[in-house]
Amino acid sequence: MTNTERRDAGLPYIADEEVYAQYRRCRALLDRLNRAPFDDLELHKALAAELLGKSENATINPPFYCDYGFNIHAGKNLYINYNCTILDVCRVTIGDDCLMAPNAAIYTAGHPLHPAARAAGYEYGAPVTIGNHVWIGGGAMILPGVTVGGCCVIAAGSVVARDIPEWSLAAGNPCRVIRKITEDDLAFYFKDRRFSDEELEDIARARAGLGL
Repeated sequence: MTNTERRDAGLPYIADEEVYAQYRRCRALLDRLNRAPFDDLELHKALAAELLGKSENATINPPFYCDYGFNIHAGKNLYINYNCTILDVCRVTIGDDCLMAPNAAIYTAGHPLHPAARAAGYEYGAPVTIGNHVWIGGGAMILPGVTVGGCCVIAAGSVVARDIPEWSLAAGNPCRVIRKITEDDLAFYFKDRRFSDEELEDIARARAGLGL
């Protein structure tokens, strides 16, 4: 097997010239994206579509960083805010209507614990899955092999090393479930601040379209 085949199969691999060629292609696209004029929204959309070809209507606020791009499989309406990183040495699956706040990161890449194995050049990847309607807070990190269930909120600064079940508010380092997100939360937008009746009507219409 080639090293790219080993990488894609989830086996230990060594980054050789073929691997670096794929990496350089991505770096060229990232360079264009991160240097694009901030007000040229059409160019931003086009570059996001080229970089994340398996997504639909993705928005990226540069700067943004990833390894390859082609391993990121995103659903509809992914929103990536400033200075986010996705290390996609293997598959990253992101559902519909997900948000990544500034400085959030998703890592599939890892290195062996023993320094001799690292010195030999070996690295590996473990896939990450993010469900639909997930908000990853600012500075949060999703580590290799993790699944975050649908409709979760990962609080700012969290380090997620274990799976998080759906409809969870999770926080901390290491990240743990604080509580379930419930119907009672629908009335509030921040702490004890309530939506108005008119705003709740807007939310009800949006909810009907999502099937939640």
